[in-house]
Amino acid sequence: MKLTIEGLKDKESWKKAGVSLPTYNIEEIRSETKKNPAWVHFGAGNIFRIFIGGIADSLIEKGFSKTGITCAEGFSFDMIDEIYEPYENLVLGVTLKPDGNVDKRVIASLAEAIRSSPVREKDWNRMKEIFSSKSLQLVSFTITEKGYALKNSSGDFFPYINSDIEKGPDRATSVMAQITSLLLTRFKNGMFPIAVVSMDNCSHNGEKLKNSVVTMASEWLKKGFVTKEFVDYILDEKRVSFPWTMIDKITPRPSMEIGNELESLGIEKMKPFVTEKKTYIAPFVNAEGPQYLVVEDNFPNGRPSLEKAGVYMTDRDTVNNVERMKVTTCLNPLHTALAVYGCLLGYNLIADEMKDSELCELVKRIGLKEGLPVVTDPKIISPKDFLNEVLSVRLPNPFLPDTPQRIACDTSQKVGIRFGQTIKSYVEKYGEASKLDAIPLAIAGWCRYLLGVDDKGKTFELSPDPMLDELKALLSDIEWNKKESYKGQLKPLLSNANIFGSDLYKAGLGKKIESLFVEELAGSSAVRETLRRHLS
Repeated sequence: MKLTIEGLKDKESWKKAGVSLPTYNIEEIRSETKKNPAWVHFGAGNIFRIFIGGIADSLIEKGFSKTGITCAEGFSFDMIDEIYEPYENLVLGVTLKPDGNVDKRVIASLAEAIRSSPVREKDWNRMKEIFSSKSLQLVSFTITEKGYALKNSSGDFFPYINSDIEKGPDRATSVMAQITSLLLTRFKNGMFPIAVVSMDNCSHNGEKLKNSVVTMASEWLKKGFVTKEFVDYILDEKRVSFPWTMIDKITPRPSMEIGNELESLGIEKMKPFVTEKKTYIAPFVNAEGPQYLVVEDNFPNGRPSLEKAGVYMTDRDTVNNVERMKVTTCLNPLHTALAVYGCLLGYNLIADEMKDSELCELVKRIGLKEGLPVVTDPKIISPKDFLNEVLSVRLPNPFLPDTPQRIACDTSQKVGIRFGQTIKSYVEKYGEASKLDAIPLAIAGWCRYLLGVDDKGKTFELSPDPMLDELKALLSDIEWNKKESYKGQLKPLLSNANIFGSDLYKAGLGKKIESLFVEELAGSSAVRETLRRHLS
């Protein structure tokens, strides 16, 4: 069996393999999408393909939509080369359940895949054609939190952003510059309304996206590339909106084991692939079953019937409250703690960490003891029920091949939200955050992780992070098994409000974290013994 439109015609073989197929006419949907595009998405990776693509697929299946999604990839073009074009934009979605059962489904809603870049003239002209279309209702993003960042921790523009500012809209390379350029195209061709929607897992994602787009446009205004009328256009929420969202679905890297299992069923060429940008992809996507998407209902040019596919459509305040609940209390802080300690203690699977008594106790304390007392209750979803599902169903799922190494990516961009918000809440409530014990232990674990030496003294590869070189340099003269090599090197890091959201010394935690870090530095099994001491 081949994952192509022609290959899907062998319906009996797919049925025997336990794979559900689309019942709609794929060619008709794709033709209508190209003629009347309604939805463009930047970031053509795994969570998009199974979750966002799955939402569009469900709407088409149920008769609520006649168009799919145009996929734009501006970061890793070999993703299009390797898993989109050879499989005609089809996706094999694999849902992994805690009881070992697997649901398999072909998703065919990804109607068009484009390498988004002005250097690829044909593709860029197609992007401009789409953004000139009155039918376009929304452009969404899953480009990770760092994709919205324009400046480094010192407040200076990154070099590639400076280049985009200097070169102007016609030579935009970063995604933020590209979307600003494409909005300029829309402005010039009718000033049609549109919703610009971040679906990334970060706090106030709509605000981050808007700020980056407005900043880029404002810098271009200074250079004379755009007019004030264009800046006014993107600032007008009735014409260009930036809805806030909360997204949640654990979507690990594609598993080689699952690829082999799919091939054993007769499905050809299912092996995972690693792009030049170190993105792990495959013709299939493996993910957990639970999923949540909460969206601010602010779409000036109309929208798909997202609520018909299980999306919560609500107001901004509720989105913000759901996002704060999940990102700052009920899931993301637990994930980050497991990520850094998993790497230090030699784990390769999040589910296995949940069998570790100390690590399981650590995340329970972070969520139940320290997080829930100050959690934001969004009302539409129960924080306690959500957290219990995370602790008892989602994280322990042994069939979900999620790794601490994946979760540890870009931690410098996450700790300020995942831990910083709870710290701020304690400061607001008690005047300081010294009551916290588990969260400081998690932060100390991240600092210890940055040495790249595990609890047995063996070096390991640190996960990608935009601040990695800077952080490694800061800690470069700290040596494993030599507590005396620590001479306060963490102080610039722990006092950096750009990273943690506040100065952790002023919050009453800096010295505590330093002490825990030094404990974890003291030779073989020091990390394990520190966890035991403080979690007993």
